[in-house]
Amino acid sequence: MDKKFYITTPIYYPSAKPHMGHAYSSIIADFFARFKRMDGFEVQFLTGTDEHGLKIQRSAEKQNIDPLEFCNQISQTFRDLSQTLNLTNTDFIRTTEERHKKTVQYLWKELEKNDDIYLSKYSGWYSVSDEAFYNKDEIEDIDGVKKSISSKSPVEWIEEESYFFRLSKWEKPLLDYYESHPNFIAPESRKNEVISFVKSGLNDLSVSRKSFSWGIKVPNNKDHVIYVWLDALTNYISALNYPDTNNKLFKNFWPASMHLIGKDILRFHAVYWPAFLLAAKIELPLRVYGHGWILSGDEKMSKSKGNILDPIEIINEYGLDPLRYYLIKEVSFGNDGNISQERLEDCINSDLANNFGNLCQRVSAFAIKNCNSEVPNDIKFEKEDLIILDRYKNNLTNIRDKIDNQDINFYIDFIINSLFEANKYFNDQEPWKKKEDPIRLNTIVYTTLEIVRKISFLLYPIIPESVAKALKIFELKENDVNFSSIENNEYLLKGSKINKIDILFKKIDKNND
Repeated sequence: MDKKFYITTPIYYPSAKPHMGHAYSSIIADFFARFKRMDGFEVQFLTGTDEHGLKIQRSAEKQNIDPLEFCNQISQTFRDLSQTLNLTNTDFIRTTEERHKKTVQYLWKELEKNDDIYLSKYSGWYSVSDEAFYNKDEIEDIDGVKKSISSKSPVEWIEEESYFFRLSKWEKPLLDYYESHPNFIAPESRKNEVISFVKSGLNDLSVSRKSFSWGIKVPNNKDHVIYVWLDALTNYISALNYPDTNNKLFKNFWPASMHLIGKDILRFHAVYWPAFLLAAKIELPLRVYGHGWILSGDEKMSKSKGNILDPIEIINEYGLDPLRYYLIKEVSFGNDGNISQERLEDCINSDLANNFGNLCQRVSAFAIKNCNSEVPNDIKFEKEDLIILDRYKNNLTNIRDKIDNQDINFYIDFIINSLFEANKYFNDQEPWKKKEDPIRLNTIVYTTLEIVRKISFLLYPIIPESVAKALKIFELKENDVNFSSIENNEYLLKGSKINKIDILFKKIDKNND
């Protein structure tokens, strides 16, 4: 089996500093990337910034600086966020890079060559904020202001010469593709939305603008810049050095395994992008997953609404891994989710401090005191020991299948149940009462230590920094984390050293709130 995995985040629009929605998409993508690496896959993980368009131009003008200088400043905040979130991305692309510009202009020429682009005039409603065109039935009047029904962003009437992409031509091929590739769009509710939209009829898409200059020029017509979404979406292949289809990156990693995006940009990824690719005779990505929003109150976060949650502030107060764990556990993947300080603190105290951190502390301290700071040698497994040890090997195939279907909820539930069972096992077996039976004491300690190792491995894609600290118990490092040892039912090396570790998670004293 060709074990290659290519995952992409949305390409972030750097008109303002990153917020919790950006952090959420990135953390989820990093989870999948880490999981696949643990499972022996070669992983390409792409994130980056989309830096063209009218919104960027206007933001730069307000600050009286060059658009590229503006982009340099804001893009850096996204790159910094990637480091702060401990992402394992292998590339960070900017649409102002030459490698990207060359790919976009090549793709344009291919679409033009295939008669999928033509010059005409455009008149219609355009949202600067969304960088999107809307039909009349997608617009509403709110207090005398025309706005998009879906995003609530203001729209303005535009009339100008424009190049068009023959999107209407690809209506049936797209529907046929959705039918023959039922897993292309997920979750199911999003797929149904897309199919319904396409069935309602596709109009040709305006793919150039003359009213502003900040963008990639249309080949052979410098009066036009390429529509920002045709430009931005191309990042997924420009990062693989397309059109050089014989280079290692493209050959190994295209088609992408998954484009991970927010549901608000699903149309661009599940309708426009595959239509562009079909027209250019490029293979389509395997999956487009539109996850839910991170909400502030009951609304999606946005700069215009003034309800932005800063992930850096939460990390500074609670730590990175608690935030990663909270977002993965508490936001049911695929659905919208609210950020709650109370629930975050509950997660830290219950799941992380009590269930995982305390288990690591208890069993390692007990082993140091009663087993000469070593993994016990003289052991004899009983049925109850083997049952709890084997549950990881026995469930690994199912875990892989669930992750391949983006069922993160199953994964986190399995870990929580495993932690509960591990703590219950240690408490029920009462090794502190077995000092007259050293073999049984040793076996209980060995079994619990091995469970701690396996649970730590499972937790690694979620809370990597904390797991790295926990693995110091066994003198293991991050590159030792893999699924093969679980699959082969490998156990801890008898007689190896057991170390004392610092407290992994400090409990939150909620009485002081």
